[in-house]
Amino acid sequence: MTIRRLIPVIDLGLLVIAYVFAFLLRFDGSIHAQHLPQFWQFFLLVPLIRLTCNSLWGIYRQAWRYVGMREVKNFAFSFLTGSFIFSFALYFSSNSTFPRSIVGIEFILSLGMVLVFRYALRYSHELDLSAVKGTSTLIVGAGDAGEMLARDMLRHPENGLKPVAFVDDDPAKRKTRIHGIEVKGGRSSIAGVVEELGIGQIVLAMPSVPRPVQREILEICTKTPVQVRIIPGLHEIINGTVSVSHLREVEIEDLLGRDPVILDDSRLHALLCGKTILVSGAGGSIGSELCRQISAYHPKKLVLLGHGENSIHAIEQELMEFPVFPVIADIRDRERIEKVFATHLPQLVFHAAAHKHVPLMEHNPIEAASNNVLGTRILAEAAKKFQAESFVLISTDKAVNPASSMGMSKRLAELSILDLARSSEETKFTAVRFGNVLGSRGSVVPIFRAQIARGGPLTVTHPEMTRYFMTIPEAASLVLQSASLGYQGEVFLLEMGQPVKILDLAKNMIRLSGLVEEEMKIVFTGMRPGEKLFEELRTDGEGVRATEHPQIFAVHSDNPYSGEEWENCLVRVGKAVHSQEETVVQDLLAEIVAGGEKKDEK
Repeated sequence: MTIRRLIPVIDLGLLVIAYVFAFLLRFDGSIHAQHLPQFWQFFLLVPLIRLTCNSLWGIYRQAWRYVGMREVKNFAFSFLTGSFIFSFALYFSSNSTFPRSIVGIEFILSLGMVLVFRYALRYSHELDLSAVKGTSTLIVGAGDAGEMLARDMLRHPENGLKPVAFVDDDPAKRKTRIHGIEVKGGRSSIAGVVEELGIGQIVLAMPSVPRPVQREILEICTKTPVQVRIIPGLHEIINGTVSVSHLREVEIEDLLGRDPVILDDSRLHALLCGKTILVSGAGGSIGSELCRQISAYHPKKLVLLGHGENSIHAIEQELMEFPVFPVIADIRDRERIEKVFATHLPQLVFHAAAHKHVPLMEHNPIEAASNNVLGTRILAEAAKKFQAESFVLISTDKAVNPASSMGMSKRLAELSILDLARSSEETKFTAVRFGNVLGSRGSVVPIFRAQIARGGPLTVTHPEMTRYFMTIPEAASLVLQSASLGYQGEVFLLEMGQPVKILDLAKNMIRLSGLVEEEMKIVFTGMRPGEKLFEELRTDGEGVRATEHPQIFAVHSDNPYSGEEWENCLVRVGKAVHSQEETVVQDLLAEIVAGGEKKDEK
């Protein structure tokens, strides 16, 4: 028979003892003969009343080894109910000589005895757990999440984690104990605790702490020679409780320390719900994430436009439950693009199709100009011709003071949008400018991962090279939010946080892979053609204004060329591309960008 089934029997014995002791206490150790009839009258009735109340309050359905304050509250209500019934029984028994103080004494004794019994069982269970072997775990954060996590580790030793210490920056928690586990100190003590207690794993249990603070603590943790795991934000945990199953590995995104994007769902719902939406470059990193997020707002139709059939097929299969229409087309083919627009009549266009790799486009400037400049113009003119409500260009920080063919081509793409905005009444033309995206195809993070998997070395172009970074979902979310803001011809900037040194990124990825820097060589290869040491999000001449969203800003960026001058620029780009002379294209891109800058200065 299990202890759980014996508990009501043990309770009955304890309640009888409590009843007897209540009389003994009331009468100074001996029950007078005149009170014996009253004693026997309620000898079994009171314990039975209490057992019945316990059952009604669900006391015997609770797991005794997890008894806590919630269970204590239930006990208190059960015993108050029992005492209330006991008092009523006395009143209706017409037993006027029964000492009424017995009711209060018996309540205190009986409640105390059953609670002591429960806590004794819980303590004996925790003593058994203390002998269980497992990976010695340091929990960073002695708040609610840390307490829930430690409790779950103790309850489920089969998970192989044994909490042995907490650290927390709150001085009031130092030297206190949670489930018998001491809070050793603040973040500065992490390295010492790891060494002193032979820690095998660190868990960051601070889901409600601001991301920059989490990043600072993670940087300390990842410098220790042990595995580091993290609890996701509480908004990612459906039921609001924390357990070992919620733990995940630390990702490079965690070390960025960026606060999560806050979306205005009502604006996005009004913008996207029931609309026909076209996303160019729908198979790419940003384009596919835009499609995923757009689909959540129930558009009438989502047109997946792309040049690569494999990537378009992949996103189509992922979104099969939604009204998606895959279209294979080249944005440089005007007739094909106009046919697509005439067929689907998109109301919103998100233009994410682009050649984006700086070194690659430096060797292929003709493709950069053809796709990013001429293709963008063809797609934007189709949006205007078929009266789309909005056209959003996905731009880049490399379009600001560009030093590469890719950057110059994207700057000309921005100028094309700004030129159309001057004469468009039906279609709102805007652009969104942001920095590097973590995890996108060909970006530095997957390159470093592949290099680490091969055993190194990691290649960094320059020790002082810095870049702005954000995650793919963040970028896509803010692009959608930007589309609901602002005015005709505005260029939006996404709040990118602080620039990150590529060298520091490489070192962090080495540590996150469970290695130390000495085990993985870092080689400096020198800056590649078209690269800059740092990127900018706006030029000195571009004025910035805040928008309704705290992570999105708008810049005033005009096309310095007149409409006729800009048409002439595009004609010249088309002829240069047709010539298939790379130097001619590069020189022309630089000339147009420089000419615009000179006009801005006048």
